[in-house]
Amino acid sequence: MRLHSLEFAADPHGAYDDMRHRYGSLVPVEIAAGVPATLVIGYREALRILADPFHFPSDPRAWRSTVAAQCPVLPMMQDRPATSATNDEEDARYRGAYTASLDTIDLYALRGAVERIAIPLINSFCGTGSADLLGQFAMPLTVRVLNDVLGFSPEAGEQAFSAMSVLRNAADATSAEQGSELLTSAIREAISAKRAAPAADVMSSLLAQDPAADDAQITHQTTMLYMTGTEPTWNLIVNTLLLMVTDDEFRGELLGGSLSIPDAIGKVLFTDPPLANFCFSYPRQPQIFEDAWLPEHQPVVISLAACNNDPATVSGDRTGNRSHLAWGAGPRACPAQSVAMVIVQEALDQLLDALPEIRLAVPAEQLEWRPGGFHRALAALPVTFPPSPPLNPV
Repeated sequence: MRLHSLEFAADPHGAYDDMRHRYGSLVPVEIAAGVPATLVIGYREALRILADPFHFPSDPRAWRSTVAAQCPVLPMMQDRPATSATNDEEDARYRGAYTASLDTIDLYALRGAVERIAIPLINSFCGTGSADLLGQFAMPLTVRVLNDVLGFSPEAGEQAFSAMSVLRNAADATSAEQGSELLTSAIREAISAKRAAPAADVMSSLLAQDPAADDAQITHQTTMLYMTGTEPTWNLIVNTLLLMVTDDEFRGELLGGSLSIPDAIGKVLFTDPPLANFCFSYPRQPQIFEDAWLPEHQPVVISLAACNNDPATVSGDRTGNRSHLAWGAGPRACPAQSVAMVIVQEALDQLLDALPEIRLAVPAEQLEWRPGGFHRALAALPVTFPPSPPLNPV
């Protein structure tokens, strides 16, 4: 079962159904050509693994030594002296620092920043009657908001986004590595500027939280926050918009007031989370788990999308249900959930208030999904709407 194939990108839910029929809850897969892993598609099994970092640590270093340097998934899975990709003691130290830094974000001020950034973007296309809401709205909005939150200067933010674009569109392992190096370089320069002139932002807070940390450690922490905060966030905005413009019943209930935008986001987090397959772990030793053989150090990947839709566990109307695994679970659950939700909800509020009659510009089956085993990401979201006058800036 090749997660990196075009066929999987086109119909992942059909692939999950096929996997469940053939293998049960744990599935042998390839995450890149010649790179085996085990994909967990059972909800209960995923919770057991996520709650057991001793048997399922997230340190990839032993596995990394067995993989060719050209492996295209390495930028997502390489060891970093930050967050979850370390040993348990280091993990606790780094997680404490970046969680405390995220806690300094003023969510009320963040809503204002999203509004301030969203309005000029909407004004750039609202009078034309058509737009690509990925490239013209979700991506630039997310990047500019994250640049403010993290503390990038406009120039450093542009450099980081250019590097992210190289990484995102990399056709091979060499290009992916180049993008990763460019992103690291841009962030390293931003960190150096923050050491000289700290401010009220996450990078400055990281430096204050752990004065003993060197630039490499802070750079890696910031890189992880940037990578997990940009593309998954803009994909959540776009995937939620897609639900709203293709599900007529859901759209009617939303416009009628019986459902809210957070309900729409929650439904997408169940059905099409932007990180569909993630939460890597690497068993310390060979073991049998749920009748499946897990080789030593070989990646175990949680299919957040498949587990959320496990028929053995999840059924019925899930409106308002927050039991999905889109943010992970256990000791390594995403600590930035509230930040991401504010960005996504406020972006959708601003867009739909200005342009409530958005429709797809092409049939839904003609939309292109980007290949890749880890994300659920559209290549574009072309829409039409009645032309509207520009909004007043705030």
